[in-house]
Amino acid sequence: MTSPPLEGASADSGGWHGRLELEIAARAGRSRVVGKRQLGPLTIQRPFYPEGLPCHLYLLHPPGGVVGGDRLELEIQVAGGAHALVTAPGATKFYRSAGSLGRQTQRLVVAPGGVLEWFPHENIFFPGASVRLHTQIELSGDARFIGREIQCLGRPAIRERFGAGRAEIGMTVLRDARPLLIDRLRVAGASSLDGLAGLRGFPVCATFIASGAATDALAAARHRLSEAAGYPVGATLIDDLLLVRVLAPEVEPVGRLFVDLWADLRPNLLGLPACPPRIWAT
Repeated sequence: MTSPPLEGASADSGGWHGRLELEIAARAGRSRVVGKRQLGPLTIQRPFYPEGLPCHLYLLHPPGGVVGGDRLELEIQVAGGAHALVTAPGATKFYRSAGSLGRQTQRLVVAPGGVLEWFPHENIFFPGASVRLHTQIELSGDARFIGREIQCLGRPAIRERFGAGRAEIGMTVLRDARPLLIDRLRVAGASSLDGLAGLRGFPVCATFIASGAATDALAAARHRLSEAAGYPVGATLIDDLLLVRVLAPEVEPVGRLFVDLWADLRPNLLGLPACPPRIWAT
């Protein structure tokens, strides 16, 4: 059942506030959105079911971008026995700020026996943006997660650098409240863009993770990464968490690489062949 909208104004002098809370559970052989609470412009399209139990959900943010003072908050809870694949029709754009901080927080919670696949498009940071992003993934028991996040600093297609502004990007992965990954990236100025301990001059940084992995998944990932010539890539295994990192000159090859990697790993980790959402073909 869809819950009433969240109370509160969707916009004020401090910017837009969009919040979306989703609860996904298995009902009559399909994973369904059994709870939805919404504030402001953040929402979803109706679910698609191209492969039976899993529901494919498309996140929608009609304004199309985030400016200083805006807040986007997303919480997805997947119950045991349910399976959701979440994606979006396009990139999230973070525009130049007059000084206020734009915020995006995402909390992804998966119960024992649940599955969440998380495939948003890239985040694009325009020069002058001031942004704080954080994604927290909370797994319980044998919950499964496969997902990616891609950050694009500036617009490399027009040779635009993120020369001004700041971005604070974080990702935390927990299993049964125990940290598996705590990742932080701060970008502000040339030293963080170009330094050897920073982005080494690459405008795109990306992370792919998959839980429930073992050494065979690591070997498959490294084989796939061997095809990524000309930019730094790496894969490692932390307990059962496969972690892949990429620095790249543009977004498109990273997107293709991660889709291929997902197709390689999904049959073994989830027992399902790859079923790309229809929106990926548009």
